[in-house]
Amino acid sequence: MRLLLDTHVVLWWPSDSPLLSGEVKELLDTEPAVYVSTVTPWEIATKQRLGRLDGPEDLAERVRDSQFTGLPVTAGHGVRAGRLPDHHRDPFDRVLVAQAQIEGLTLVTRDKRIPQYDVPIMPV
Repeated sequence: MRLLLDTHVVLWWPSDSPLLSGEVKELLDTEPAVYVSTVTPWEIATKQRLGRLDGPEDLAERVRDSQFTGLPVTAGHGVRAGRLPDHHRDPFDRVLVAQAQIEGLTLVTRDKRIPQYDVPIMPV
């Protein structure tokens, strides 16, 4: 299974958060095809700058350098994200949806709005 992690999943995983199901934890520990979008460190750095996310100063860099495979944003992802219906107004989540659609990935998330899109999801 090829997985793309929503930002909150990336943040919860290292601390073994009880907000993640046992199934998701097991997959993140064992699945070789787990991706983190390049928008995820950007989202983390932005939220920290705005005071909406706590954590170490180098949290975005830690995520960038994590064991998961980085997934660059392409122009095609940008076009798809811009053309998605307005179910979700968060541009970071819209890019994740577009990436999952184009790359054939399952988006691991707890976001209640994302299932409104035509994208496979794995709830946490």
